[in-house]
Parts: sequence; C-alpha cells; structure tokens
Amino acid sequence: MAHGQAVWANPSSPHAEGRAARAALEDARARVQAALGWAGEVVFTSGASEALHLALTRARVDRCLVSAVEHDAVLRAAPQAEVLSVRGATIDPAALARALDQPGRALVALQAINSETGTVLIPHEGSPVLDQVRSAGGLLLADCSQSAGRVPLPDADMVVISAHKFGGPIGAGALLVRDFAMLEATGGQERGYRSGTENLPAVLGMAAALEAGGLESWPTSYPDRYEFRDLLHKKGRVLKLGPQCSHVLAVTHPQMSARALLIRLDGLGFAVSAGSACSSGSLKPSRVLQAFGLSEEEAGRTIRVSLGWSTTTQDLEAFLAAWKSLL
Repeated sequence: MAHGQAVWANPSSPHAEGRAARAALEDARARVQAALGWAGEVVFTSGASEALHLALTRARVDRCLVSAVEHDAVLRAAPQAEVLSVRGATIDPAALARALDQPGRALVALQAINSETGTVLIPHEGSPVLDQVRSAGGLLLADCSQSAGRVPLPDADMVVISAHKFGGPIGAGALLVRDFAMLEATGGQERGYRSGTENLPAVLGMAAALEAGGLESWPTSYPDRYEFRDLLHKKGRVLKLGPQCSHVLAVTHPQMSARALLIRLDGLGFAVSAGSACSSGSLKPSRVLQAFGLSEEEAGRTIRVSLGWSTTTQDLEAFLAAWKSLL
C-alpha cells in the first residue's frame, strides 16, 4: 500500500505517471486472479456491498432470485427480487425449481458461507444449486465475502469478495465475472463497468493479502478452530445448520439476551456481533436466524463469534473462559 501511495496517479490518465499507475493496477488484477484461481474478469470496487449492487443491477438477466438468508446489502440492491426460503443448508430445491421455471433468465444470489451462522451454502465442489441454476440457463452470483482468501472459490458465474475479510484494507473489494457479456457496461473506469477512480493503494493491499495465504496461514491452527467450536458447543449451543465452516459461529446462550451478551463480552475485551455486524446496532432479533428456522426468542439469545486472520489459540482459550463465566 505504501508503494501504491508512492506511485499513485490516476490510472486513466495518459501521462507517464498515469501509465505507471495503470501498469501497477493491471499487475494487481493479474495477482488477484492468480491468487484466487479465477480465469474470468475482475472489476475492482469499494467493497462487497458495491460489488453486489453492481451485479444485481447490471447483470443481463430478466429477474433476480435471492435466498432468505442473504446479507442486507443484497436486499437493498435488489428490492424487487423474489426471496426464496431455505431448507437445511441451501435454498429450498423445490422453491428454486418453481422460480427458475418462470419466463425469463434469472440471476440467483447466494452466500458461499453465511455471514451469521457459518453455514456452507455453496461448497466449492459439487453444488446442487449451481447445477439447478445452470440447467435452467440462469446465472449464479456467489457472495464469497466470508470465504474468499480462505477456501477455494465455487464455480459460480459471478463472485463477490471483500478485502478486509481476509486481512486486506477496508474500502476494497471486487466483482469477479466469468464473462463481461454477463454485465451491462455504463461507461467510466474499470473497462466501463464501474465509475470512479480506482483506489490503487487499497487494490495493491488486497492483492498482497490474498498472496499471504488462506486459513493455513492464520496463527490459530485448523484443529484448534474445530476444537474451539466443539468446546463452545458444550457450554452453550453452537448452531449447526448443515455443513459448517470453522471461522464463523452462531452461539446461543441458555438465558441471556444477545444485547446483554454484547455488553458483558465487550467489558471482558471481546468484540462479537448480534446478527450481521452491519446491522447489529439495531439489536433486533436477526431475520437471517429466523429464516434458518430459529424462533424470535432463540434468535434474540444468539451472537456471532468470528475468528479472524489475527486470532490466536490464546484468544480462543480466553473467550472460552469468558463464556463459561457468563453461564
């Protein structure tokens, strides 16, 4: 990022400084593609919310279908989308089949890993949803904010990533597109698919963070994360709604409200969330948890515990002790 600041100029400018900035930008694009194993196009954005908005409003489709457990940014970007219920760890297959059978090409938006429960909704290999969407001639938009930079990307048509989720800078993300023919161009930067001067330092930081490695590079070892989940489950209830990742957990307290838990744990030095971090300030029971089948009362006693790229085994041990003190 310091190098990006030092060489910064508008990458769209034709002068020497602009050409040097453009070269650095395109080098970062190639590095992002290589680190993620992505053979398609990359449109740099200010983060996942903008990337979702770009995909949901500019895809060359007739309608949008979204799951009931998507992030609020999806529902804001596509307020007219048909919302499909979930069953188990994926969109209800029967509901999806009925929706895909309607006239017009559909874009289906689904998180790869749910941001509140850690449920794996799109495995990176063998996704039934992907098979359903492809066979109906639709497009799959995978929100990989919680998985990119940690596990391989699914074979989706469009993929959303967010840099700060894998240790990169805030205010950087990207929409990965299998083919630009899937998007309407409106002019501006990023080959005409996104307006606004590119944030070169943040883009370089994102590429560097991806190259630093995935889950295996985190200070908390892989077995430790699952041991933490299992020990936490004995001292409360870790929601297991189908296949589960190791770095995002939804934990339900037997009696205490999520609001009280946030206050108590904050006092003990732990930053956790109720619902998605973007909306946890409202302190309302999570609509996502209720869409997964929890009662309003149970959702009101559930918090999200996320492990980050800097979380250590000692942090997990300290949290287990703090959680035990709240029982």
